[in-house]
Amino acid sequence: MDDVTESATHYECLTCGHEWEKTTLEEPEEELGPRVVKDAYGNVLEDGDIVQMIKDKKITGTSKVLKSGTKSKPIRLQEDGDHEITCKMDGLTLGLKAKFVKKVNP
Repeated sequence: MDDVTESATHYECLTCGHEWEKTTLEEPEEELGPRVVKDAYGNVLEDGDIVQMIKDKKITGTSKVLKSGTKSKPIRLQEDGDHEITCKMDGLTLGLKAKFVKKVNP
């Protein structure tokens, strides 16, 4: 809203004159639980799982293509960043989004 003024202890609406304390707006941040990573089919992935590519994917920066059906070595889940898992496929260490893989049952 553009018609709100701010003072040291409260806010005030210039349109209706309503005032409210600043502390009522500041809610404590809730701690988020552990990140849940799911594969393309909704299976929960964990460290050490084996995954398989579900579609061909060109590897950026190289002329290699990971073919559908390529299996990985055991994966590691990433805490932050764009890629959700790190794994080895075809001798390369890769960061992948989980939507391109499916969990393989041992």
